[in-house]
Amino acid sequence: MTTRRHVLTWEVPAGDATGWESAWVETSGSALRAHGRAFGLRPDPYWLTYELETGPEWVTRTMRVTVEAEHAVRRLELLREEDGVWSADGEPLTGLGEALDCDLGLCPLTNTMPVLRHRLHERPGDRSLVMAWVSVPDLVVRASRQHYTHLGEWPGRSRVRFASGTFRSDVTFDRDGFVVDYPQVARRVSAA
Repeated sequence: MTTRRHVLTWEVPAGDATGWESAWVETSGSALRAHGRAFGLRPDPYWLTYELETGPEWVTRTMRVTVEAEHAVRRLELLREEDGVWSADGEPLTGLGEALDCDLGLCPLTNTMPVLRHRLHERPGDRSLVMAWVSVPDLVVRASRQHYTHLGEWPGRSRVRFASGTFRSDVTFDRDGFVVDYPQVARRVSAA
């Protein structure tokens, strides 16, 4: 199995303010490990760090997140057991029985797992999924129904439509399945 390493940085717009995220990602077979750092300005300035680990087929195993703001530090340990049971800080979560992935708000990396699993960056397809969505900066976890549709590809890039509720965005992915441009959410500024 070949291990590949990537360093990715995104600009994350939020209204009239801009945040940033960098992720250090390692893929091996159909599994991923990553850690990242981000800062945002809405609703108040905060720093965010995370660690993400998936098992085979890009299925989430763990996500650990820490948010530091002026007057508070929040932490979340999100786990998905082999039997599909999710927990947050040791407490079982309901409504996530169908979810294979976590989706950290404003984090373009977490859109990678379902796209890779279903190869939507490489071929036509259409998937409705339930995600364990983590809001930022408060770290509340809830079920989020999301829809991904392959729109097309060109050399080194593909476009996948993301839709959830009333929100919709046509996201550009690179050949490795990482977000390049996610209108209204993130734009990659570097990759190594």
